Amino acid sequence: MNKNFNIEGQSVIITGGAGLLGSKHAEAVAEIGGIPILFHSNFNAAKKISQKIEKKFSVMCFPFKGDATKENDIKNLVKFMIKKKLKFYGLINNVASNPAINKKNKNEFEKFPLKNWNSELNIGLTSYFLFSKIIGEKMVKNKKGVIINISSDLGIISPDQRLYKNNFKKPATYSVIKHGIIGLTKYLATYWGKEGLRVNCLCPGGVYDNQDKTFVNKIEKLIPIGRMANTSEYKGAIQFMISNASSYMNGATLVIDGGRTIW
Repeated sequence: MNKNFNIEGQSVIITGGAGLLGSKHAEAVAEIGGIPILFHSNFNAAKKISQKIEKKFSVMCFPFKGDATKENDIKNLVKFMIKKKLKFYGLINNVASNPAINKKNKNEFEKFPLKNWNSELNIGLTSYFLFSKIIGEKMVKNKKGVIINISSDLGIISPDQRLYKNNFKKPATYSVIKHGIIGLTKYLATYWGKEGLRVNCLCPGGVYDNQDKTFVNKIEKLIPIGRMANTSEYKGAIQFMISNASSYMNGATLVIDGGRTIW
């Protein structure tokens, strides 16, 4: 292993750590010697993934039950890490809200409920603020840390509503959240740049996840490489961004979307 990629003994918190991509981010961290901490609302799911990672990569991996929108849950995570003598090195803000496609809620902007707006921004953006604030403060004290914020190709472009059937709309909240994450990244990168912290953003494209075939066929035509991503195809980017291999990278937005946003 290139020594610049080695983060042996360094802990990395992953919000939504038991999710589709969160679990792969955890694997990426473990592969280069880091200690993944899977913060997730479903403790059993996080525990199962943690056990698999420990067995496969021979590293420590911790599940932690919590709500990413609750400040006290994040503070409890801090107490847990201090008790376990874990270093505050890395944070991957990954938790997200992606409303399911259904006939009852078509997400038309003109009819979009305020409660949905507040709820989805709370999960997808406020949680990034809270984790960055609380964990970032610990990193500042250590004069060292790396934060990766996970946005989306829809943080670069607007959703293409033609992709969806039955008049379903990708909600405005999704676009606002993903663009907002990039803005938060740039703010924190300048705010903490001289404090030893680096803050960058990863914008993944669509990932295969048993989607409707019609949707897949449509979106594949919008991607120059001709397909969506497999879940494991972002691991290399995570390893680069979380390690010293990217030591001069700060405030950057890394777009990995098969080329979709260049059309």
